[in-house]
Amino acid sequence: MKREILEVFDNTYPQREYIIEIVNPEFTSVCPITGLPDFGTITVRYVPDRSCIELKSLKYYYFEFRNAGIFYENITNRILDDLVAVLEPRSLSVKTEWKARGGITETVTVDYTA
Repeated sequence: MKREILEVFDNTYPQREYIIEIVNPEFTSVCPITGLPDFGTITVRYVPDRSCIELKSLKYYYFEFRNAGIFYENITNRILDDLVAVLEPRSLSVKTEWKARGGITETVTVDYTA
């Protein structure tokens, strides 16, 4: 996963506190143990400071996970770390909700506050 893929643009309203929510209902990765595909929904919510994430770059960043063998918890925390590094937001949360495999679902949520 390449953090350098992520691009930002200037927040026109840095004096205002508002929430941006981005939902990707078609996220895919691979289980590092079984090699089976994992399908999930990624929801990012953040209060921007000086910059906002450019959505096309976020989409390509997500594509980097498509063939990566990585656990749900690591995906969630990695996305948070990378977005915080490039955005330096006031706050940010990442929620990953995974489709059932073997009858079990999982949701992972991680939060950041400046």
